[in-house]
Amino acid sequence: MTSGASSAESYPSYFLLSVSTRWNLELCIKHSLAGFPSGDNGAWTFCEIVEGDFVSFLYGARAYNLYQVSKREALRDPELLPPPWKPLEFGKKKIYFPFRLHLRPYRVFDEPLVRTEFAYVAENLLRRGGYSKTHFQADQTTLQRVSEMGTVADTPPSALDMPEHNIFTLHFGRSKSLARPPEVLSFRETILQSAIRRHLSSEANLQAMLDQIDIHKVQPRDLEILGEKALPEGHIDLLLKQRVPIGTALKIPIEVKTKIVGPRDVAQLAGYMAQMEGECPAAILIAADFGKKAMATASDNRIKLFRYALGSDLNRAPTFEEVYRGLSLGRVVRT
Repeated sequence: MTSGASSAESYPSYFLLSVSTRWNLELCIKHSLAGFPSGDNGAWTFCEIVEGDFVSFLYGARAYNLYQVSKREALRDPELLPPPWKPLEFGKKKIYFPFRLHLRPYRVFDEPLVRTEFAYVAENLLRRGGYSKTHFQADQTTLQRVSEMGTVADTPPSALDMPEHNIFTLHFGRSKSLARPPEVLSFRETILQSAIRRHLSSEANLQAMLDQIDIHKVQPRDLEILGEKALPEGHIDLLLKQRVPIGTALKIPIEVKTKIVGPRDVAQLAGYMAQMEGECPAAILIAADFGKKAMATASDNRIKLFRYALGSDLNRAPTFEEVYRGLSLGRVVRT
C-alpha cells in the first residue's frame, strides 16, 4: 500500500479536547487556542489532529463551542513564553504546554454530554471511567449534529501577545537513549495507531486493505476510521465503521501492536468482535510479526493479520510525517 494524504483533505475529523480546570477552559475560549503538555499524551494528541479538523472543548461533562484547526505549532522553550495556562506542578517538576492548536471559531454552545448528539463520546467516557485521555474522537454523525448547535460565532478571539519564538518538529526514536523531551520522544503504540489511522484515511490505502480482507460491498468513501473506541470489556485501538449507517452498521475493529503478538492478543480481539452483536464481518490485527499459534488462532476467528513496516529508521528518530508517509501494511496469510 502507498501512503496517502491526511483525513482532513477529504473528510475532516472531529475531536473533543479535555480541559483540566474552568480557568483553563476560559483561557482556551478567550484566545481560541488549545494546548497540550510536554509528554507522550500531549504529543499523541498533536499527531492525531491536523489542520482542517474540527474540535470542541470538554469540561465537566459539557461540550463547548465548535472550532476548526487553522494552525499547529510545537513551541521551543515554552516556559519562556506567555502560557497562557499555568504549568502543571508535580513537586518540583513543572510541565508546560508546547503543543498548540490555533483555532477558528465556528459555533458557540454550552451543551451537556447527556444529549443524544454526543452519545458516541459519552459512551467512551463512561466506559473508560473519566478524563484519562487528552482527547476523544467522535464520528461524522456527531460533527454534523454539532454543526447545527448554538449560534454562529461572531466575536473574534483575543489575540495572545507572543514574542518572537522558535518552533520544533516532533521526532520519535526506538530507544529511550534517543529521547529528549519534548522534541524527541519514544516511539509508542499510540503513535503507531495515529500513523495507521492517517494512512487508512486515504481511500486508495483503505481500498487496498478492503480488497485483501474480501470486503467488497462497501466503498472506502462510505467508511470512516476512528481512534480508540471503548467497549463493555476493554477498548479497541481503531474502529473502521460506516460513515452514515443505513439499515446496518458495519464495524471492523483494528488492534495495533508494535511487537510480535501471541494467541492471547488474538483472543482479546475475538472477544471484541463478539461484543459488536453480529455487525462485525472481520477484525484486523496489525503488528510487527506473528507467532505460529497466533496465526492459527486468527484463522479460526475471522481475524485478518497485517504486518506493518516503516520506511524510516527509528534508530535515527524520524519525524511523525516520515513515520506515517513511509508506513506500509502487508497481509499475512497462514501457510
